[in-house]
Amino acid sequence: MLDHPHHAALTRRSLLSRTAVGLGAAALATLQGKDAAAKDGSQDPTRAGGRPELPHFEPKARRAIYLFMSGAPSQMDMWDHKPQMAEWFDKDLPDSIRQGQRLTTMTSGQTRFPIAPSIYKFAPQGQAGTMVSELLPHMSTKVDDIALVKSMYTEAINHDPAITYICTGDQLPGKASLGSWLSYGLGTENENLPAFMVMTATWTGRKQAQALYNRLWGSGFLPSKYQGVALRSSGDKVLFLSNPDGIDSVVRRRMLDSLAELNRSTAERWGDPETNARIAQYEMAFRMQTSVPDLADISDEPQHVLDLYGPDVTNPGTFANSCLMARRMAERGVRFTQIFHRGWDQHGALPKDLPNQCRDVDQPSAGLLTDLRQRGMLDDTLVIWGGEFGRTVYCQGALTKTNYGRDHHPKCFSIWMAGGGVQGGAVHGETDDFSYNIVKDPVHIRDLNATILHQLGIDHERFTFPFKGLDQRLTGVEESRIVREILA
Repeated sequence: MLDHPHHAALTRRSLLSRTAVGLGAAALATLQGKDAAAKDGSQDPTRAGGRPELPHFEPKARRAIYLFMSGAPSQMDMWDHKPQMAEWFDKDLPDSIRQGQRLTTMTSGQTRFPIAPSIYKFAPQGQAGTMVSELLPHMSTKVDDIALVKSMYTEAINHDPAITYICTGDQLPGKASLGSWLSYGLGTENENLPAFMVMTATWTGRKQAQALYNRLWGSGFLPSKYQGVALRSSGDKVLFLSNPDGIDSVVRRRMLDSLAELNRSTAERWGDPETNARIAQYEMAFRMQTSVPDLADISDEPQHVLDLYGPDVTNPGTFANSCLMARRMAERGVRFTQIFHRGWDQHGALPKDLPNQCRDVDQPSAGLLTDLRQRGMLDDTLVIWGGEFGRTVYCQGALTKTNYGRDHHPKCFSIWMAGGGVQGGAVHGETDDFSYNIVKDPVHIRDLNATILHQLGIDHERFTFPFKGLDQRLTGVEESRIVREILA
């Protein structure tokens, strides 16, 4: 039968449809609608799509927002206070601390590794007296709402594999991203918007920044309908969503109805489920022509809400505007929103660039937490902030009292989480006096992803997808643990 020309054509069509990456593939994330939720046994009547066996247990969070700082923020200048280093200015990092650890090619040729103490002041904040840098005046007021983890680590030492690792669970491209896993497993609460949406914000620090590839929010081996949909700051908010010139919504509706009849006839004739999916994806795109402009129109936001996010909130594409959009997505039922903010790779001139980066994200991040709390959404919205690795305490390049740079450092870095069942005010993990090695409660990036899944009601060991003869998992095959110490 496979030699029949119609079957051969069907196979080719199936292959192309399964590997498409255009609007149709993106829109497929939420095509099944509430009827599908009823059919697949979902317990949540508001849920569209998702796996029938999920959630595995009662979730603490219904949705998540990931604020990803691409380039690796300097932990000892922001969250990991090391006052002892003031006495070590321009002294070499001891071999007993470095322990022969891997270096990047950017500093491996240096004859010295002089200590560069942070020039920024820290002060105790919140009920627990958590030390926070002066670079974060707004987030310093939120330490009682966040759980700070100072003992994150990874094996990757260069940006692309490190970002790929934390976003997809593997340093090599090809695996499904966290948001795609959640879209596949939990579906969405709004059949008119994708379950997974992504924004790439502008930045004001170092202009040279690591490239971001759409595989970071791609679906990998999962069906392409689960990939993230990028919301753009200019032009069409979603590519290929607008009608062509001369085509209005009435004409478009008639075209889709006629096309649906042809596709239904094809589906009845050949029984290919991808044909029905094609009908649904066109319908989803049609609905998004209304839902996306409504999402992006912030004219209904009162001034006191805009003020929470800072002066850049009305400028499309800024981190402040993206945080406001993330809140609007969350209240509209988008399951997972990820904002990428670049420019954190301060190999040199850190005192010039880092304050700008912090200014970009400090007030908007705090404003997002305040906004969610005021709306009663923080308790069931998990917010994550962090980058792909940390930075070295020793200086890259020339060191002065007022200027220094820092190289990549995978052995320790800081992240924070808030809402969604996280214990506010918690501080987890410790590093040595040099912020170079973890001395208490290490947390691997696999543990972070396992914890995120857990808060959304998913057992990371049971959440799998068959591919290449393996039951693939976001957390891989190595041991991962839930960081219960930071959970409420």
